[in-house]
Amino acid sequence: MTHVVCQPCWDCKYTDCVVVCPVECFWQDEKMLYIDPQDCIDCEACVPECPVEAIYVEANVPAQWSNFIQMNAERSAALKASGEGRTTEKQDPKEGPECAKKA
Repeated sequence: MTHVVCQPCWDCKYTDCVVVCPVECFWQDEKMLYIDPQDCIDCEACVPECPVEAIYVEANVPAQWSNFIQMNAERSAALKASGEGRTTEKQDPKEGPECAKKA
């Protein structure tokens, strides 16, 4: 089992979650963060840190966001292979036009 970053992170990158990850399994591109399912140890440390509530245990991903399970696996693998996008430190939030930030 792994955790999955879902729709609320799309164009709404907050990196509060990455600093608590003991295995550094977060990757990012210009649109969002991804969790590498190969490295995630299912510790749940990231879940309460996400200000937009975008992180779910794989078995509990809402049905409308089920495509994010595969997306996290594919994008994290591609970013890992490229050697770019690993993120382990908190950065300034990136709120793009599609960000649905919770008030």
